[in-house]
Amino acid sequence: MPLYHDDDQTMLADTASQFMADEGAIAKQLRHWRDRDCKDGFGHDLWKQFAEMGFTGMLLDEDDGGLGMGHVEAGIVLEEIGRNLTPSPFLTSSVLAATALKHGGDDLRGRYLPGLVSGDSVFAVAIDEGPKHRPEKIETRAEKSGNGFKLTGRKDFVIHGASADMIVVAARTSGSDDDKDGITLFAVPKDAANMQHDAVRLVDSSMATHTRFDGVELDGDAVIGEVDGGRDILNRMLMAGRAGSAAEGVGVARGAMDMTVDYLKQRKQFGRLIGEFQALQHRASHLYSEVEIARAATIKAQQLLDADSGAADLMTSVAKAKVAKAAGLAVREGVQMHGGIGMTDEYDIGLYMKRDRALQEFLGDVYYHANRVAELSGY
Repeated sequence: MPLYHDDDQTMLADTASQFMADEGAIAKQLRHWRDRDCKDGFGHDLWKQFAEMGFTGMLLDEDDGGLGMGHVEAGIVLEEIGRNLTPSPFLTSSVLAATALKHGGDDLRGRYLPGLVSGDSVFAVAIDEGPKHRPEKIETRAEKSGNGFKLTGRKDFVIHGASADMIVVAARTSGSDDDKDGITLFAVPKDAANMQHDAVRLVDSSMATHTRFDGVELDGDAVIGEVDGGRDILNRMLMAGRAGSAAEGVGVARGAMDMTVDYLKQRKQFGRLIGEFQALQHRASHLYSEVEIARAATIKAQQLLDADSGAADLMTSVAKAKVAKAAGLAVREGVQMHGGIGMTDEYDIGLYMKRDRALQEFLGDVYYHANRVAELSGY
């Protein structure tokens, strides 16, 4: 398949680009909520506008009120989110949680999906149990209790955890901590007793929580999919999230690159525009090439996911690793080419560096995914 968008996807990109530039701009959203020390880190009014645009349910089937679109389309929205550093729960709610809930029963989908489609609900996912992303090992336990389960354990860096109406939690229902099988996914409502959130503000001003489950009682209807059979759903959710995170990272890289190129065309040194200096032209050209390669890898991963290809797992890690390197280069070059002013809060370029840092850790950093690529390739 060609690694560019078709006519319908191009129209969606134009719509998302204009909407995010107008409504999701840095001054209007990120700086606004950051400077007010917002406990959610994002605007619920904007989330409702996402719903009005049809974005919140774009990955859901039409029978569930969604648009029945794919990961390529979700990636288009995420790229514009990254380009404008727009704080929103789109990645956690409309990509990660939505992917998991698609495997839930009719009652579970009927309980949560209408709120997602309407923009009234925000969802989170609780996977990691330490400072690094290591989903292969899950210690949080869910033990049989009456007709349901009792959830005990801790999850770290749950993005939007304190704001979420429901958290998708990966827990162990059998086997040892390192076993591949024995994982079950649960939909835990926000008002569940014995669930505690320790909120933390991340480097990019987004909000996360360290969430503790001290014997949270859940009924059997909270199970997403089959008991002990959640690893496949978890893997699908992770692939969707990694491709989405890569798409947002491409947006961050492009936003930083565009801002830097504009600055090169305006800033004068020694009586000349600094963009006329050949050394900076070479660096900008190299950066453009790296960002375009990362974008192509991300589109390929999205296409493979939409085709339900067996190669999607490998390609999502390729995209995540490549985008991490390209976006890291983009923000570093951006700050350096802006000079000393690039280190100040007055200029937005530093905000791109902070968002890139948070995105690189989300669902696995470059080293984690480079290792996965090697292992999946037989090394």
